[in-house]
Amino acid sequence: MHPLPLHLEPGSDLRASLEQLAVEHNAAGFVLGVVGNLSRVAFQCPGRSEPSVLEGDLEIITLQGTLSPQGVHLHLSLSDADCQVWGGHLEHGTVVLKGADLLVGFLAGGPEPEPPAAAPLAVSPHPQGELRVEIAVLPGCPYSARAQRMLRTLGIAHRVHTVTSDDQRQALQEHTGISTLPLVFVDAACIGGYDALADLHLRGELDGLR
Repeated sequence: MHPLPLHLEPGSDLRASLEQLAVEHNAAGFVLGVVGNLSRVAFQCPGRSEPSVLEGDLEIITLQGTLSPQGVHLHLSLSDADCQVWGGHLEHGTVVLKGADLLVGFLAGGPEPEPPAAAPLAVSPHPQGELRVEIAVLPGCPYSARAQRMLRTLGIAHRVHTVTSDDQRQALQEHTGISTLPLVFVDAACIGGYDALADLHLRGELDGLR
């Protein structure tokens, strides 16, 4: 096992940061420990269709689970200012307040990190009422579900196009040059799939779309 410390600055998205770490290292692992606090937390409770959201001065108690380049499965517990404890499945939109320090253990044998190069997304203020984000999704695809959940949790208005035929999928591939789904479009330009969306969120470049 290769232990790796990770420090997150104020404003970092906790889940997106861990997803990006696993992608950069192209390796699977798990969270060994965490200390820090949050200004906003989004977590999924059992039996609910949408994440619960809390805001305030929130202290992290535990963070447990696994991460890999294919995704993360993390459970968070936290305390609010009244020492009431909350917890559930960690979602996007969970924001670090003053800082957070984590220790991640990557399993032995994974390749060395290869940080991805990504061009900045130019996001300018949009006219009132104009819907700028669209997403093409595949029914039953976990990455399509994650991308939609990220957009909902971040409060980004979007239009969903469900791909139900091979002809639709072929047309999208010819238009974008990408064969996988989901596909996210901003101002009719394709920015990529779930990984590209998570990376832009991690860098704060989706804020102008809220």
